[in-house]
Amino acid sequence: MSHRKFEHPRHGSLGFLPRKRSSRHRGKVKSFPRDDPSKPCRLTSFLGYKAGMTHIVRDVDKPGSKLHKKETCEAVTVIEAPPMIVVGVVGYIKTPRGLRTLNTVWAQHLSEEVRRRFYKNWYKSKKKAFTKYSKKYENETGKKEIQAELEKMKKYASVVRVLAHTQIRKMKGLKQKKAHLMEIQVNGGSVAEKVDYAYKFFEKQIPVDAVFQKDEMIDIIGVTKGKGYEGVVTRWGVTRLPRKTHRGLRKVACIGAWHPARVSFTVARAGQNGYHHRTELNKKIYKLGKAGHESHNGSTEFDRTEKDITPMGGFPHYGVVKDDYILIKGCCVGPKKRVVTLRQSLLKQTSRVAMEEIKLKFIDTSSKFGHGRFQTAEEKARFYGRLKA
Repeated sequence: MSHRKFEHPRHGSLGFLPRKRSSRHRGKVKSFPRDDPSKPCRLTSFLGYKAGMTHIVRDVDKPGSKLHKKETCEAVTVIEAPPMIVVGVVGYIKTPRGLRTLNTVWAQHLSEEVRRRFYKNWYKSKKKAFTKYSKKYENETGKKEIQAELEKMKKYASVVRVLAHTQIRKMKGLKQKKAHLMEIQVNGGSVAEKVDYAYKFFEKQIPVDAVFQKDEMIDIIGVTKGKGYEGVVTRWGVTRLPRKTHRGLRKVACIGAWHPARVSFTVARAGQNGYHHRTELNKKIYKLGKAGHESHNGSTEFDRTEKDITPMGGFPHYGVVKDDYILIKGCCVGPKKRVVTLRQSLLKQTSRVAMEEIKLKFIDTSSKFGHGRFQTAEEKARFYGRLKA
C-alpha cells in the first residue's frame, strides 16, 4: 500500500455506532453516581420536559481572563420539571453478572396518569392495574407481607432505587396523559436507612430543588431530535464530490477495495440520522424556578421588571411554563416537549467553570417567534400607545 502525502482523518465518529433509531423514548441512566454511605440519603436524578431556549446576560467572574468583570451574553435552555411522585421502591443485589432485582414494593394509591403507563390502550382496557395490590394495605396479612418485603430488602439488597413518575397532567404544553416512570437511585446512608427514606416518600411529591442546587453541574440524558433517512454528506460529514461527477455528487466515491468482497462497517453510508440516545455531561444550572414563588419569574436584581420566565407569546411549539423549572447553560438534546433525564454528575467537579457563582443580570423574555422587540406586553403597549379600534 502506498503512503499518502497528506493526513486524512476519518469523517464522523465510530464511537456512536450503530446510528439507528433509539429503542427508548426516555433517556436511560446507564450509571448513577457512586454511593457514599457516610452521607445522608438523597436522590440522584430527575425528569423534566424541554420547553425552549432564551438568552441571559451576566457578569463573568474569572480572574485572569479578558472577560473578567465584563458582561457576557449566553444561550440557556428552560426545562420544566414539576415535582415527581414516588410510587415504589426496588431492591437490587449484586451478582457476578451485575445487579439483579431482589423485589419491588409499590405504594397503595397510584394515580391514573401512572397507571396509564402499564397499558397500550387505556380507554379500551378494564383499568384493573394495581387494584388487587392496593388491597394488601387494607388488611393485616397484606400489611405484614409488605413489611416482610421491606425487611427482606433491608437484609439482602445492596442498591436501593425508588420508582417515581412525572405529573404530566400539570404540563400544559403537552397533550400526553401517560406519565413517565423511572427508577432513581438513593445514595447515602445504610441500606436500611435508604429503604426507610424511600418508604417515607411513598405517594409524596419530590420537587426538583430537593435533588439539584443552583450552580451545580449536571448531566442530561435524552434522545436527540429525529431527522429521518439522510445521505452520507449530512449524516457523516464526508466531502462532496466534484461538480462534473456522473450519477450524483453527494456520495462516497469508493466504498472499499475489491477484496475483502464486503463493505466494511467503517465506511460512511446513508441511513437514519437523529433520534439517537445521548448523554451530555457538565451542564451548569443557572437558575431554579419554583411555581408560586418569586424565583419563578424572569426578573433579576438588576432588572426589576415584573415578568414571567415564559417569553411573549409562549415558547414556540410548547406554550407557557407554569410549574417548577431549571435554567441550564447552553442547549440540550431533543426537540421541544421531549422528556429529558437530569442526573447528578458522576465526577467531583473542581474546575473554575464548575465553581463559579452565577449572578444573572437579565433574562430575555422577548418573543421567540420572529424578531422580538419587547420584553413584556406592557412595554409593547407603552411603545405603540392607543391603537385604533
